[in-house]
Amino acid sequence: MNSAASEPALIGVDWGTSSLRAFLIDTKGNVLDGVSSPEGIMQVADNSFEAVLDRLIGPWVMQNTLPILASGMITSRNGWVETDYAEMPLDAHGLARCLVPHTLTNGRFIHFVTGASAEHSGGPDVMRGEETQIVGAATLGLNDGLFVMPGTHSKWVQVSDGKITDFSTYMTGEIFAALKGHTILGTQIEDGDFNGAVFEAGVKAGLQDPEDLLHNLFHVRTLPLLEKIPTTATGDYLSGLLIGTEIASATRKTDIATAVTIVGRNDLTDLYEIALRAAGLASRRAPDNIVAKGHFMIAKAAGLLE
Repeated sequence: MNSAASEPALIGVDWGTSSLRAFLIDTKGNVLDGVSSPEGIMQVADNSFEAVLDRLIGPWVMQNTLPILASGMITSRNGWVETDYAEMPLDAHGLARCLVPHTLTNGRFIHFVTGASAEHSGGPDVMRGEETQIVGAATLGLNDGLFVMPGTHSKWVQVSDGKITDFSTYMTGEIFAALKGHTILGTQIEDGDFNGAVFEAGVKAGLQDPEDLLHNLFHVRTLPLLEKIPTTATGDYLSGLLIGTEIASATRKTDIATAVTIVGRNDLTDLYEIALRAAGLASRRAPDNIVAKGHFMIAKAAGLLE
């Protein structure tokens, strides 16, 4: 553990589609210990979620009687217990009011953090897990402005005074994978070292003409075909084009008075940092463990902590 002097107060679980993380959290919201597993909800056979959780946090539970809070896709239709979506605006107190308790085999409780939804003219947006990260960011003074959460389905979240007021989802990562794996564009893509200049060129093309994406995508074929970019950098151009288009769309919907906060823990965060700079926007990164901060704030608001 990082601090033997601190007392454990809470177990927080961030359980997504492809992986999960659990945190032992002290009385001040600091992470004392952490474990992770590739057993996301789609990798758990026969819905044996409780067995996976018990194996992961068993040593903590044996030593302490602690409340357990879980967020993420574990509360989806394909997860352990499906929960409703909370509506905007939303903060720790709003999420605390919507907690869903579930009794474990050993008689203890786990509390599930519900997801969030936002209504737009074209249809609703939903999230599961990101809302807990945003609540955690607020404890670090990151409680206003625009947040981006890169991923297969990237989220752009508007936050005011620590409350989520709106958000939008962009299927950028999934579209990249589909185009690369299932279209003629993929035949132009060869593996190679990251080419920052070509990536930025793609970003700028997406920023300049976001409404012309369906036309611009054909350039992913013609640019390497006519040897204007290396075939080993074609994937970088496609990635930049899609991310640039996403940024152009997401940032036109709100005034940006402060740096865009990037929330993430993978290579995508590096790409978004480069792309935002190319768009003339400042950015900052949230710490990796803000989801544990969110678990702590929601549990505190719900009166689960002694």
